[in-house]
Amino acid sequence: MLSKRRCFAAAANRIRPLARAFCDAPASRADAASGGAPGSQGCTTQEIGGVKAAPDVLDVAIVGGGMVGLAVACALSNMPLTKHLRVGIIDSNPALKSRNHLTKNRIPDSRVSTVTPATISFFKDIGAWEHVQQQRHAFFGKMQVWDYTGLGYTRYNARDVGKEYLGCVVENKILCNSLLLRLQEELDDIESVIYPTRLVSLTFPSKSRQAGMKPASSEQSSVGHATEELHRSNLVKLDLSDGRSLYSKLVIGADGSKSNVRQIAGIKTTGWNYPQSAIICTVEHVVENDCAWQRFLPSGPIALLPVGNNFSNIVWTMSPEESLRHKSMSPEEFVKSVNHTLDFGYGPHPSSSALDHYMEQLFSGIGNTAASTKECFEVPPKATGVVSERMAFPLSLMHSHDYVSKRLALVGDAAHTVHPLAGQGVNLGFGDAAALAKVIAEGVSVGSDVGDLTLLRRYEKDRKAANVAMTAVLDGFQKLYSVDFGPLNVVRAAAFHGAQYISPLKRNIISYAMGDTKLPIFS
Repeated sequence: MLSKRRCFAAAANRIRPLARAFCDAPASRADAASGGAPGSQGCTTQEIGGVKAAPDVLDVAIVGGGMVGLAVACALSNMPLTKHLRVGIIDSNPALKSRNHLTKNRIPDSRVSTVTPATISFFKDIGAWEHVQQQRHAFFGKMQVWDYTGLGYTRYNARDVGKEYLGCVVENKILCNSLLLRLQEELDDIESVIYPTRLVSLTFPSKSRQAGMKPASSEQSSVGHATEELHRSNLVKLDLSDGRSLYSKLVIGADGSKSNVRQIAGIKTTGWNYPQSAIICTVEHVVENDCAWQRFLPSGPIALLPVGNNFSNIVWTMSPEESLRHKSMSPEEFVKSVNHTLDFGYGPHPSSSALDHYMEQLFSGIGNTAASTKECFEVPPKATGVVSERMAFPLSLMHSHDYVSKRLALVGDAAHTVHPLAGQGVNLGFGDAAALAKVIAEGVSVGSDVGDLTLLRRYEKDRKAANVAMTAVLDGFQKLYSVDFGPLNVVRAAAFHGAQYISPLKRNIISYAMGDTKLPIFS
C-alpha cells in the first residue's frame, strides 16, 4: 500500500527549475483578512502572465483538518517539489490550535487508531513519527484471533515475517498533534495556513464564464483587474462561514464520511448501514498488555488493543440496542461483561484436537514454519476498570463512485468508509494522502496544473483498486461472522486452522494487514 520512502525520495530527486505563481512564504492572516498585498517578510509578490498572487488565492485548499487532511498538508510541505505551494486547511476544530506534546501520564482517549508499518513509514518520511514517539503509543508484536464457538483460533507474530512489530496503537489526537507539530517545523507561520472556519459552498469554474471574461478597458489598471478576475474564474471559489472567500487550483475533501465537499460536488456513493454499532472506551489492567486480541461473536467482534502503560482500548461491535444497554451500564457491570466476553462467554476456549495435529503434519513441509504456529491459545488479561467515556457510533460501508473531478480530490472517509473489524480505515486514508501528495509532486515536476483532471485520475486509479479490495475483504468477513449456523461454523473453524498452520498463507495475511498490496491468498 505504501512502500517505505518511495513516494518522497523519488520526488525529491527530480527537482527542476519551476516558474512559481506564488511566493514561498504565504501571506499573513492579517493580509488575507484585509485583502491587501502580502507583507514585506519572505519575498515580494511575483507575477505570471500579469496575474499577481493575491492573498486569498491558494494552490491547494484542504477542507478538513483531521488526521488525513493534516497528513496531506504535511506531505506537501515536506517535499522540495511541493513545499512552495500555498496550502490552506479549512476546519473550525479548536484542537488545531494545539502546539505541544501531550503528556503520557494522562488517561488515554478512547478514540485510537491501529497504524500499520506502512503508515509508520509514511509518517517517518514526512517527519511526523518522531513526534508520535515522544507521546503515548504502543507497539504490538503479537495478535490472537478466535471464534466464540471454541472450534478454532489463529495466532500471529511479527517474527513470522521477520519484523519487530505488527502495528502500533496511537490515540487519534496524538496523530493529529504530531502532524501539526511537524507542520509547525516546516512553515514559517502555521497560523496563516489554518482557517478556523467552515466551508459554506463551492463554486467550480464555468466554461461559459471563462469564455465571456474579457478586459473592459485598455487602461493598465483595468486590464490588470480583468486579468486577475479571469485568473480567478479558472479556480474553485470557496465561501466560508466567516464571510470570506478563497480561490484554489485544487480542493481536497478530507471532511469525513458525511463530506460536504463530496455532496456539493454531486459525487454519488454506494454503501449500506450495518445492523451494528461499536462501543469504544479505555480500560485498565493490573499488568501491561502487549498483544492485540480479537474475538468474533454472534453480534460482531470485540477487540482489546494495547495503548501503553496498563491501558487497553476496547472496540466492541454489537446491535444498536445492546450498545445502548452497555453504554448505560455501571462501570462495574461493564467491566464484568467485557471480561466474560473475552473469556468463557458465548462458548468454550479453543483447544487442541486431532485435526490440529493432522493439519500441522500436513502443511509442515510447505515452506518454513511460522514462529506463531506452535503458540497455544491464551486468555486475554482481565480489565480491572473502565477509565474513559464509553462512546457508541453506528457502522456503515460507503464508497464514492469517483475520487476526483476537475480541481477536486477526495481522501480518507470522504471517499470510503469500512467496517472497523481490522482497524484498516485510517490506514487506507493515510495511503490516499501519500498517493495524492506523490501525484501532485509529479505534476509540479513537469509543470502541470495541480487541479488537472488527467493528473488527478492517476491518484484515483492507484487508490481505488487498493481501497475496493480492502473494502471487499472486510465486508466479506463481517458477513461471514454474522451468521450462527452449524455447518458454517465448521467452515469458519477450518479457516482459522488454515490460517494457523499454513505458514505461507499466514505470512500473506500478515503482510496484507501490514500494508502490502498483495492480497492474502495462498501462494
